[in-house]
Amino acid sequence: MYHVYTIKNRAELTKSLVGDFKDYDDAMDAAEKAIEGKEGFDFIIEETDGHFNSYGELTSEVIATSW
Repeated sequence: MYHVYTIKNRAELTKSLVGDFKDYDDAMDAAEKAIEGKEGFDFIIEETDGHFNSYGELTSEVIATSW
């Protein structure tokens, strides 16, 4: 599963979920469309495998960014 986020000026507090996707190409298309024409916005794509850490948080790995 891929999670796509936008982030403004690389500030973690501005991280906003765009959507969840099963296919990487769909995730990349959505990420590029989400920031198209928006100054100061970047995207982050994270991949999750359904596992949780000891704090109950879903583990994920950043696999693509626009910076």
